[in-house]
Amino acid sequence: MVFEKYKLWKQKAVADIDLVKELEIMSEEDINDAFYKDLEFGTAGLRGVIGAGTNRMNIYTVGKATQGLAAYVNSITENGTVAIAYDSRIKSDTFAKYTAEILAANGVKVYIYKELAPVPMLSFAVRHLKCDAGVVITASHNPAKYNGYKAYGPDGSQLSPEASDYVLDIMNKVDIFDGVKRMDFDTALAEGKIEYISEEVIESYLAEVEKCRINPQLDLSQLNVIYSPLHGSGNKPVREILKRIGVTNLTVVTEQEEPDGNFPTAPYPNPEIKEAFACALELAKTVKPDILFATDPDCDRVGIAVPCGDDYRLFTGNEVGVLLLEYILKCKKQNSTLPKNPVGVKTIVTTEICKKIASDYGCEMRDVLTGFKFIGEQIALLEKDGEADRYILGFEESYGYLSRGYVRDKDAVNASMLICEMTAYYKAQGKDLITVLNDIYEKYGYCLCVQKSFACEGQSGMAKIKGIMSGLRTDTPKEICGIAVGEYKDYKASLCVNFETGKEEVINLPKADVLSFGLLDGSTIIVRPSGTEPKIKIYVNAVGATEAEANKKREDLLESGSALLGF
Repeated sequence: MVFEKYKLWKQKAVADIDLVKELEIMSEEDINDAFYKDLEFGTAGLRGVIGAGTNRMNIYTVGKATQGLAAYVNSITENGTVAIAYDSRIKSDTFAKYTAEILAANGVKVYIYKELAPVPMLSFAVRHLKCDAGVVITASHNPAKYNGYKAYGPDGSQLSPEASDYVLDIMNKVDIFDGVKRMDFDTALAEGKIEYISEEVIESYLAEVEKCRINPQLDLSQLNVIYSPLHGSGNKPVREILKRIGVTNLTVVTEQEEPDGNFPTAPYPNPEIKEAFACALELAKTVKPDILFATDPDCDRVGIAVPCGDDYRLFTGNEVGVLLLEYILKCKKQNSTLPKNPVGVKTIVTTEICKKIASDYGCEMRDVLTGFKFIGEQIALLEKDGEADRYILGFEESYGYLSRGYVRDKDAVNASMLICEMTAYYKAQGKDLITVLNDIYEKYGYCLCVQKSFACEGQSGMAKIKGIMSGLRTDTPKEICGIAVGEYKDYKASLCVNFETGKEEVINLPKADVLSFGLLDGSTIIVRPSGTEPKIKIYVNAVGATEAEANKKREDLLESGSALLGF
């Protein structure tokens, strides 16, 4: 079957010369990996290695997904509309144009950005233009060989499971070569079936971001900042918003300023890792910034580093989230702008210290599954009840943040602005962010987190991940690192078991392939397969009376947890 698919592609996949060349030189191993399955379409859309095959990102897999999306839009409305954005990745512009051509041929009006634009700007465009769906071509922070196709619903959140299932059902019936309708882009543009997104939409987005300021009277002219867009889509909007709030002393990392899908200076363009900051840290030796930060290629996530003696310390996504939560709550309370019964939202794998901070300010902290769409759902529920102003911040440990509900995905333009404002606020008090974070830990206790991913590539990797999760469910550990497991949660079974009392409760969240082990000392270990990459992840949340104790426990739990997974 695999070789039959390969022969069919050699015969029919002729519209992209790069694919033609690749098909000619494929080894047997290459063929098997490229054709043993179809690239899966889920609530996160598509994501995969760029290249030839049913398990790859190319114009044909993109076309099949878009034919399914067009059918979905046409099933819910007449004269439907879709917004499209794309980032700097290899073939992102090609895939975006191809998507527009297919939608237009299927009677769906398309609004598309003229140039690369961040994920949050796509979410905003969907809502602002009242579109029925949206698409952004990106693979976020993955290496250069990857690209992806993220689909959005009319609320600006990623497509719902029901809508994704509909698209997938259509995709399964569509002939990848002969079942996709398509028309010429320029013809569709001339006929008004495709329209470029206007500057008015971009301006409206930036205006909404600026409204998110916590202390708009604060002077940021003395703040010294280094910024890197990591060759991605954040360059223009981030610089513009910082200019508007008064950050005049901004240095952009020249080597990473221009869009480049090969990511020559950051092979893994992920603001979570130090390697992505190499150019910025070199520049910092002469610029001496108060803060330096980087946004990933689709500009929905941001990472930061701050001076620490003669070096710079990179903050985790959890640490930045904790700082932002405490800053927003404290300043809103001081400014008398804190809403009654405020609400914060975090994912289940995000640090638990947030709940202690929130409690101090009378703020409800809601837990949701991993994925920012679930944070978006909470914003929508508040909005439905006429309580949208209660929402103050949503964030996840993977460096994604959003204050206010003008978009329904994480927004690094928003977060970059707030981080700079927060840094300036504390600088005016003679404090840096390390000092502020340590003050928080001293007050609420040390709660230190770490996440580790284990790559499991290809067909064998998928089988290995399934085996690990099945094994943990069949032979559930009652002790980890010498600490008894007090609470076991299986989100796939919607089951929470207290091992001390034997009491079982239902977890009122959507089913997900996630396992959580709550230890009796308050620490937790969570295991979940990645929804977008061939990886299995472990999240450790270690608590301790002192920093040294929490650090030691974090390392011990990570080692024990890794061994539990067989790594």
